[in-house]
Amino acid sequence: MTIYLESDDDVDLGSNSLEGGLSPKVGSLQDLRMFYLTSNRLSEELPEEIGNLTKLQVLSLWGNKFSNGIPSSISYLRDLEQLFLANNSLSMEIPSDIGNLSNLSLLTLGRNKLTGGIPASMQKLNKLYLLDLDRNLLIGEIPFWLFDFKDLEHIYLGGNNLTWNNNMKIVPKCRLSKLSLRSCGLLGEIPEWISTQTNLIFLDLSMNQLHGPFPQWLTKIGVSYLIQSHNKHSGSLPPALFRSLRLFVLALSHNNFSRELPKTIGDAKFLLILMLDRDNFSGPIPQSISQISELEVLDLSRNKFSGNIFPVFDHQVNLLYADFSSNQFSGEVPTTFHLNIETLALGGNKFSGALPSNLANLRNLQRLELQDNNISGELPNSLLQISYLQVLNLRNNSLQGSIPKTLSNLKNLRILDLSSNNLTGEIPIEFVNNLTRMIEAPPNRTSLASNFVIASFSSIINITKFEVNEPIVNWKKSKQGLSSHNIDMYFLLDLSSNQLSSEIPTSLGALKALKMLNLSYNKLSSKIPTSVGDLQNVEGLDLSHNKLSGPIPTTFTKLQQLTTLDVSNNKLTGRIPIDSQMNTMANPNFYANNSDLCGFQIQVPCPEDIPPAPKPQEHDNKEEPWILLEAIKIGYPIGFLLTIGNIFLVGYFNPTLPSNSHCRRHHPHKIIKVRI
Repeated sequence: MTIYLESDDDVDLGSNSLEGGLSPKVGSLQDLRMFYLTSNRLSEELPEEIGNLTKLQVLSLWGNKFSNGIPSSISYLRDLEQLFLANNSLSMEIPSDIGNLSNLSLLTLGRNKLTGGIPASMQKLNKLYLLDLDRNLLIGEIPFWLFDFKDLEHIYLGGNNLTWNNNMKIVPKCRLSKLSLRSCGLLGEIPEWISTQTNLIFLDLSMNQLHGPFPQWLTKIGVSYLIQSHNKHSGSLPPALFRSLRLFVLALSHNNFSRELPKTIGDAKFLLILMLDRDNFSGPIPQSISQISELEVLDLSRNKFSGNIFPVFDHQVNLLYADFSSNQFSGEVPTTFHLNIETLALGGNKFSGALPSNLANLRNLQRLELQDNNISGELPNSLLQISYLQVLNLRNNSLQGSIPKTLSNLKNLRILDLSSNNLTGEIPIEFVNNLTRMIEAPPNRTSLASNFVIASFSSIINITKFEVNEPIVNWKKSKQGLSSHNIDMYFLLDLSSNQLSSEIPTSLGALKALKMLNLSYNKLSSKIPTSVGDLQNVEGLDLSHNKLSGPIPTTFTKLQQLTTLDVSNNKLTGRIPIDSQMNTMANPNFYANNSDLCGFQIQVPCPEDIPPAPKPQEHDNKEEPWILLEAIKIGYPIGFLLTIGNIFLVGYFNPTLPSNSHCRRHHPHKIIKVRI
């Protein structure tokens, strides 16, 4: 493409979907003062000729795919004041002469793959106002001189392999408003020097080894974005923490905080995000929490909260994401939430009774999790009117009755888990035919889990990695969390461990987007439909512990994504299909206890593969009687003559001696009478 420049000193081509590389000819634009190529798709390495732009004051290339190292010639840009190279794929070390850019005030190199340490020459950048090195592969000790820059207000060093010298005592000359030391090896209590930074708006000390109680001085500073998750803090939260009207984000997940939440929590009127999951909080949730009208994200999961009276989040509280899972709540399933709520996670508690019909009022729900409770009764038709629902998890409850045909109204379902209940009857054909989201995965998917995060957290989304809890499902024989960032990649149907009967619907093969299908531990019978072989994306298929009969369809050879197959404990017969993928399904346990399966995978030869036994040698016996008669005829006289001959020979060699010699002379031959 041809690019026409409107002026020689200011070029802005940001957000134009530009592709390819940056030509070395860019070095000829020597009068350029401001050069913006942000948010494109440019790749390859940056040319050394960029060092020819000696009049450049602003160079903004962030949000592309540039790779390899930062050109060393960049140190020639002595007039440069702002350098934005964040959010690329740049690697190798930061140029050692980067300190020559003595006029630099804004330097962003975050979200790349840069290695090595922080160059010592950066000590000369005494005009720095913002330094962003976040989320690279940098190593070494964080230099103390960084905090000597009087104009420095923003430091982002988190997400590297940098280390903090816990023995270092510093007296910072800077007045910071934003500081990120995430995963920098901080030990003990929060460094005391941070208490001098009374202008702090953003503080991220997460993923360190900090311990001790929540410091009182931190409540007085009035930080707006406070992220202390993944540490070892303990004790209760001070009530003064929530009296600040500047508090927008509070993330204290993965610590050892305990006791009840302060009743003053409702005073934080402008709190947008509250993350207190994986701690040891107990007792009821303060009713005042429903007074936080700006609250959009609330995560209290994996604590010891209890009680059967839930706060009433009325229409004034714009709560979009609420996770109360893995606590000890009881009573009926709560429904007192804002009508616009998108994610409601209540699994792993002690909720009981039937599913309330007014759940249908939460018409914008996309993710509903009620697994591992004591919910009984039938699936209400009202629940099936939430047309935006994408994730429905009712695993391990006491639901009864049949699967309603109106489940087909949930055309956006991607994950449906009804396993480990007491459902009966057949799998309705109607509900299978209308699960359009499972039939064909829509293109250009966006993650439901992060939509609200981008809206609420946009000012710091590029600095701090924000996490929400992952849906937990039975995936390939084990419970796994599905990544909240890639949740739209998963399509799952789990009806296992119920009392479902009759046949597997042929129409099931239309769910081509399915990644996992589990129908095990039911009473399904008849043959496996050949259409199951049409599930071209399926990776896990479990049909075990049913009453299925007949052969495994040869169409299974089309399942080229399959990595886990279990058809054990059925009545299957015949040869297991053979092809490059099916041959890898060679665990005998996954075929065990069937009627008469055979094949390569289980090392059992099929009858047609066994060579026939050699036939015994046949003899022609038609002439045997004649031969026997002739042998008798010949053998009898021969035997008679041989016997007579033997007798004469015995008599010749052993004659009877006469009584005297006279007799012997006159009778030379004596006749011996023998009776025959």
